[in-house]
Amino acid sequence: MPTLEEIAPRLAETGRELYARGWAFGTAGNFSAVLRAEPLALAISRSGVDKGQLRPDQILAVDASGHRVEGEGKPSDETVVHLAVVKERQAGAVLHTHSVWNTLLSEAEGDEGGLDLQGFEMLKGLRGVATHEHLERVPITPNTQDYDRMSADVVAALRRHPACHGLLLRGHGLYTWGQDLAEARRHVEIFEFLFEVVGRLYAASGRLKAPRLRGAATGGRHGGH
Repeated sequence: MPTLEEIAPRLAETGRELYARGWAFGTAGNFSAVLRAEPLALAISRSGVDKGQLRPDQILAVDASGHRVEGEGKPSDETVVHLAVVKERQAGAVLHTHSVWNTLLSEAEGDEGGLDLQGFEMLKGLRGVATHEHLERVPITPNTQDYDRMSADVVAALRRHPACHGLLLRGHGLYTWGQDLAEARRHVEIFEFLFEVVGRLYAASGRLKAPRLRGAATGGRHGGH
């Protein structure tokens, strides 16, 4: 397992790259990697930092309860969600993006509770997928500023869909993961490609339309990340 000093530059570089690709604008998104499995320790990006200028010293370490144990600053507001994904999927890294296309599709399919992806060759970039015929069900869970509730919703969705490689928070963004940071990074790229393709197909067919405003149901502003 890597030390914080070893993984922090890689997480920071990943964050800057995702920003450059248009998948983590401003302070949006958060990124983590497992430092130790037992007892669990996680390297994660600091809350409220600009992902386009993310630095290694803005990555800190937390324990299994989300308490900072190394580094400076406040961990991401969504640390509990990262910990939940790591525990449920035995993931080595978790990446959370806020792209235009994943946000649009999370709204377009939010009432359905999920987005189905099938028939695309790029699906074979997901771990264990060997054919374009694979059906990838991406669950969509509600957004909320109650992060314990968000974490519980994410855990429930992962248990309902044990084969999924990612999930969407409605009006918010994508969570995906991997055995290590490289695999999690690949999964982001695969999903974001597929989201843009499907979103453009929806738009061309007239299926992608502006949703009725849901007011407080959107969970309000999303602040610290």
